[in-house]
Amino acid sequence: MAFFGYRNLVAYIKACEVRSKVYQLVKDFPKEEQFALSNQLRRAVVSVTSNIAEGMSRFSNKDKVHFLEMSFGSLMEVMSQLEIAEEENYISKAEFQNTETLVSEAARLISGLQKSFVKPNNDNTEDSKS
Repeated sequence: MAFFGYRNLVAYIKACEVRSKVYQLVKDFPKEEQFALSNQLRRAVVSVTSNIAEGMSRFSNKDKVHFLEMSFGSLMEVMSQLEIAEEENYISKAEFQNTETLVSEAARLISGLQKSFVKPNNDNTEDSKS
């Protein structure tokens, strides 16, 4: 359906790969992290794809950019939490590096998508005329 065009975006597809990888990783976290870091990672990584989908449903470029910024921020939150997981030895250095590569690719794509909705010579701020 035309309503779900976000599914075809390379940025969304890559973000889904990140989500899948994070879900796979947290399965092996210690039980005591089930309602802490594991839960927070799952919520943050779901936010990445959710915000892309919601943003693409918006009619104004300003709204699209806003949701893509939130998606990017959630992706950085995921990266920060993965650093904690690696430091606590919940994931290996190799798992961290592989996931970091995926996150970097998704970040680049989301950033590019966001920039495609920003008009040239527009600082994209509200009330820039005042």
